[in-house]
Amino acid sequence: MSERLRVNWIACEAHGLCAELFPEHIALDDWGYPVIADRPVAPELLDHARRAIDACPTLALRLERVGREAAGRSREASGRSPRRGV
Repeated sequence: MSERLRVNWIACEAHGLCAELFPEHIALDDWGYPVIADRPVAPELLDHARRAIDACPTLALRLERVGREAAGRSREASGRSPRRGV
């Protein structure tokens, strides 16, 4: 099971602390909003990710588990079958 960073765009106010604390995965766009790397956070970097999450003044960052279980839950929630054409 791996984890990815996600941003709540409604809550984010572009303070930029996340990019300062976790530059391995977060860059800032021209307006100061985070650009999150589209890959799972390496296990050895999870503490850094959590530090960035905890420091976010608007609580706009979170870790989301991705993998077989998470994919199954999202399909169930959407009402789609895991098989094509069904």
